[in-house]
Amino acid sequence: MTEGKKNIVILGSTGSVGMNACKVAEALKDRINVVGVAANYNAELLSRQVKTFGCSMASLSDERYLPHLKKLLPPSCRALGGREGLLDLVRAPEVDMVLCSIVGTGGLFPVMEAIKCGKSIALASKEVLVMAGEIVMDLAEKHKTDLIPVDSEHSAIFQCLNGRDSSRAKRLILTASGGPFRKTPKEALEMVTWKEAIAHPVWSMGEKVSLDSATLMNKALEMVEARFLFGCPEEKIDVIIHPQAKIHSLVEFLDGSIAAQIGVPDMRFPIQYAFSWPERWEGGLPRLDLSLLANMEFEKPDTDKFPSLDFARYAIREGGSMPCVMNAANEIAFQRFRKGEIRFTRIWELIEKVLSMHRTLRRPSLEEILEADKWARSAAQEITF
Repeated sequence: MTEGKKNIVILGSTGSVGMNACKVAEALKDRINVVGVAANYNAELLSRQVKTFGCSMASLSDERYLPHLKKLLPPSCRALGGREGLLDLVRAPEVDMVLCSIVGTGGLFPVMEAIKCGKSIALASKEVLVMAGEIVMDLAEKHKTDLIPVDSEHSAIFQCLNGRDSSRAKRLILTASGGPFRKTPKEALEMVTWKEAIAHPVWSMGEKVSLDSATLMNKALEMVEARFLFGCPEEKIDVIIHPQAKIHSLVEFLDGSIAAQIGVPDMRFPIQYAFSWPERWEGGLPRLDLSLLANMEFEKPDTDKFPSLDFARYAIREGGSMPCVMNAANEIAFQRFRKGEIRFTRIWELIEKVLSMHRTLRRPSLEEILEADKWARSAAQEITF
């Protein structure tokens, strides 16, 4: 470990958030060492990242590509593979912080292992908490682990609370851009194409998050994540549509005052804050021109056109295994829409059907969570229209 620097590993380093994390790390090279990176299969990009940072470890989840990675890595870097490779990466004694930006549920086990090993967690994979929020947060409390949100909305709330207990808040208000179909008539949504659905009007993101933003399922998952991150009941979590995406989220306190976190819509900001917390570092990020705040819009979400937020409220109230089931059904709906098996509006119908079929397990074990996830994926795959 280099004296005075924070040693981090980036899980999902070749994805959108992961590449932004690499940019932040490069800008903060006097304060941060990237000692390990992990991806699914992109050996070429992973090897370039290893050379940029001088990493001592690199891991690929898809072990079919591991022989190729080994050929590309310098002798000073150890190649790891599969789930065990991710666990070895986060266990390494020199690691101080693990940034998890793995898309989907693949981040659950490495995050839990990192918590057990006393590493700080910078969490961008919202599915980890949606799937097993009670288990993960209980584990973090047991091991006194810092869990810092990287989603721009949750980072904003984290910053607005500034160490205060969320019990002093009357409402946590997540902002949403509204996605590409905010003004599209409901009857026109059925004919939406894949290309149209992943064209986000504000943020540059991966396909999964972009589609979730188009359906507002991204915000539904964020509501569940907020419930666990900040220990808030469903009735204290609100969503407001804010198309300009300059205000990243807000907290209304008991006295009626509202704190907002405002900035350029750039994922490097919440990543940098997670790396620097509890301090704030200068990282050369763009400054917000306050004159751009002249025409800010806010509107209530249309839950008739976008029922995702109602799914989230139901899942939070039910608790137990229901948030996991909602997430799993959404992941299969994403896959089926991408393949052209279902139309855009069927995404919501599929999720709603799976939720209605599931009998909630109260305070499930990790094994029961995994079984519920498996069941929901199978059920979502078999539903026909």
